[in-house]
Amino acid sequence: MPAITVPDLTVLPRLPRVDRSVLTERPVRSVTTAPDGLEGEGFPVRRAFAGVDLRDLDPFIHMDQLGEVEYAAGEAKGTPWHPHRGFETVTYILDGTFEHADSEGGGGVITNGDTQWMTAGSGLLHIERPPEELVLSGGLFHGVQLWVNLPRAQKMAPPRYQDLRGNESALVSSDDGGALVRVIAGDLGGHRGPGVTTTPITMAHATVSPAARLETAWPPDFNALVYVLAGQGTVGPQGHRIRKGQLAVLGAGGALSVAAAPTQPQAEPNLEVLLLGGRPIREPVAWAGPFVMNTRAEVVQAFEDFQAGRLGRVPAVHGAPTSVVEG
Repeated sequence: MPAITVPDLTVLPRLPRVDRSVLTERPVRSVTTAPDGLEGEGFPVRRAFAGVDLRDLDPFIHMDQLGEVEYAAGEAKGTPWHPHRGFETVTYILDGTFEHADSEGGGGVITNGDTQWMTAGSGLLHIERPPEELVLSGGLFHGVQLWVNLPRAQKMAPPRYQDLRGNESALVSSDDGGALVRVIAGDLGGHRGPGVTTTPITMAHATVSPAARLETAWPPDFNALVYVLAGQGTVGPQGHRIRKGQLAVLGAGGALSVAAAPTQPQAEPNLEVLLLGGRPIREPVAWAGPFVMNTRAEVVQAFEDFQAGRLGRVPAVHGAPTSVVEG
């Protein structure tokens, strides 16, 4: 799980020590285990938010852990062309390479530690797939896709992209030097990530060494989620156990903590967690498939617009014949 690493954590700025006389640590409200599933053309995912009330997730809607999977030659899969409207997709790649493109001509390639932030807004068609060389050769693939809701006033905003390179993330260490934290969006202890968010959020990926502990201040007006990508450890003031594929929803407070178990699985030497939080939007949510709106009527309209081609059309393949070819 390379993402972005550094050979010496001591050269990084450190998160401020949490003052427990001022900040109350957030307790654990629930721990859920993500079920396995298949997405797109058949690549394996863990449904990270399954079984969690949307009110506890707000402003987030959905998250998949993509892989971790070692593809043999010819096995790598992606998604076919599909529409989006009313929210943002955040695709963070830890291992491997992914290509993305849309009906407006946007797109690019993201690889180890990169993030592709797509604001679907008023709507577009989108495709995500492994590059041809990965399909031919096989290889490791591991990533995360997070859906962030948009407030009513921004749901029909023009689509836009942010391609964030891994080396743009703010790199910091825990106050004791036992954890590497990559701040992708928002602010963590005064260190700001490169992601520009419509809805205020914080997103960070932390690698916590065995027996080390990560503590950080957390905005009191944000919710707080901890998702385990790999390894095992504890979360919260009561030391609730948590392991790969589990999500902890935290309660109110001004700080949070996670700790890595002294012994980790052989293939997962560290505790790897995503720290997620945002300011709740507190608006009605009507969600069906790739559309996240405020009312059922708006979702029905999104389906009608998609079927009528108003969200864009799949681009033509350059050089393809324009008339019937018979062989």
